[in-house]
Amino acid sequence: MSKSHHGTIVATIVAVSIAAALGTAYATRDKSASETSITAVGSTALQPFVEAAGEEYAKINLGTFVNVQGGGTGTGLSQVAQGAVDLGNSDVFAEEKEGINANRLVDHQVAVVGIAPLLNKDIGLKDLSTEQLQAIFTGKVTNWQQVGGKNQKIVIINRAAGSGTRATFEKWGLLGKQSIEAQEQDSSGMVRSIVATTPGAISYAAFGYIDDTIVAASVNHVSPLNKNVASGMYPIWSYEHVYTNGKPTPEVAKFLNYLTSKEIQSTLVPKLGYISIHDMRVTRQLNGNIIKK
Repeated sequence: MSKSHHGTIVATIVAVSIAAALGTAYATRDKSASETSITAVGSTALQPFVEAAGEEYAKINLGTFVNVQGGGTGTGLSQVAQGAVDLGNSDVFAEEKEGINANRLVDHQVAVVGIAPLLNKDIGLKDLSTEQLQAIFTGKVTNWQQVGGKNQKIVIINRAAGSGTRATFEKWGLLGKQSIEAQEQDSSGMVRSIVATTPGAISYAAFGYIDDTIVAASVNHVSPLNKNVASGMYPIWSYEHVYTNGKPTPEVAKFLNYLTSKEIQSTLVPKLGYISIHDMRVTRQLNGNIIKK
């Protein structure tokens, strides 16, 4: 055998060995990367929390990926009820959502969210009563001057009909009345942006979306603050629910326990504008009854 031929065989063996080693390494890495995938869909009010918690969870649980999507409460409940996703994020009890079979769904309450009326900064108001909110969103009042603001037409921006944020706002902010037909948006972030740039605009969003581009109005002279929700003084709030279809798998249960852990509830929850379930001094039942702890 010539030296040249022998060298070719050796080079081929080395190349095959390297390729096999690399293939094994990639296969191992790919297997690890896809070991556990958890998909959560639903409420955009809850989305920032589950996304952030999912990122932190993945750092300490290598090989686990938490995929979080919005779409609104109705979408989350519908998809988890159909078994299409692992977790359905919701701003309301599943029993409150029409068309959802809640019999098999298991409720995991991971936080509390306050909902604030959002006003364009040029309207000239910082406080509204629930009666005024009701009059505005049902169309009885059409100019801000009628409720103490500037002589300016009221522009209503609603969340989409399937939104849990909208359901919460209508139930507790409008005293059970439904808003008139108006422009609708699927995202709380988009709602804030439109209110900030549209003269006379009003909408609503979770406390976590409050910033200096809009006015977050007080309700009945009570400021939209976490402490006022926790004490039961501020009326427009809801639990943030994560629903599973039946008993969760061990991997999903582990992530749910992480969401309600003392560490996450005391750091990430308040940082993102939510209220820890451990801080609430009242509980609200499915029928709306408020009970002091």
